[in-house]
Amino acid sequence: MDTLLHLIAAYGLLVVFVSVLLDQGGIPVPAYPPIILTAALATDQGRSVWPIVVVAAVAAVIADWLWYVGGRRLGAKLLRLMCRLSLSPDSCVLMTRGIYGRWGPPSLIVAKFIPGFAAVATTLAGETGTRPGRFLLYDGIGAVLWAGVAVALGAVFHEAVNSVLERLETLGRMTIPVVVGLIAAFVLWKLWRRRMFQRQLRMARITPSELRALMDGDSPPLILDVRPQPQRALTGWIPGSVFVQTIAEASLMPRDEVIVYCDCPNEASAAVLARALNKRGFKRVRPLAGGFAAWKDDGHQVSFE
Repeated sequence: MDTLLHLIAAYGLLVVFVSVLLDQGGIPVPAYPPIILTAALATDQGRSVWPIVVVAAVAAVIADWLWYVGGRRLGAKLLRLMCRLSLSPDSCVLMTRGIYGRWGPPSLIVAKFIPGFAAVATTLAGETGTRPGRFLLYDGIGAVLWAGVAVALGAVFHEAVNSVLERLETLGRMTIPVVVGLIAAFVLWKLWRRRMFQRQLRMARITPSELRALMDGDSPPLILDVRPQPQRALTGWIPGSVFVQTIAEASLMPRDEVIVYCDCPNEASAAVLARALNKRGFKRVRPLAGGFAAWKDDGHQVSFE
């Protein structure tokens, strides 16, 4: 504990910068504890805490900018990879796309306060073509707010922080095993939720070629597009598909053959909607295997109007 305090006292701003950069860059390194601890020590020593806010905000914006550039260059490929590696693919796929699709760049102001949202939201900003200046404006505001809250917690509750450090010191050698055990329990719980979510996605798919054959037949299916509106407008859509945002909207559609597609890992958004429609009386609902990307990669027609 003495070593940790000495490290923070001597290199506090560097520790904050590196931890925030790694955390916002997608590496599971906790950023808030170093910020809070550095702010608490600065308050105890009578030093200004504003440099901590600036350093943390700058590190966050740098990491976000890298995600943004990746989204512009790699688009949906990077998003699918991020969500595939996420311990919370349900929130990654459904919540993030839903929030950003509804609120757009202003959602970046609160992105860092929502677990699993920040990196995906910044990547979505790049994928959907958000202008760099607009992105930096909202992301910068969000980074300052996020860093400011952590610094404020450390400054206001610096005495409580000191008490926690003293309590940890009394645990001696048990501190590290306890912390590691808590982290391990959290990861195992996330893995269990991930497994349950993946089990819910197991259902029959239809390939792009099979869908094309159905569309050319006598009774073409109802095709539902559940991607965010900005993404649909940017990349186009399957001819004849209907844009839907909620289960209630989809429930009002015809109940014969229904195909649902998205552009996310394991067709997660499409599979979730298909399951919900099954429960509401739809007899034959199938996600499109590979989503919109597979349809486009197979060379099928894409509409923009």
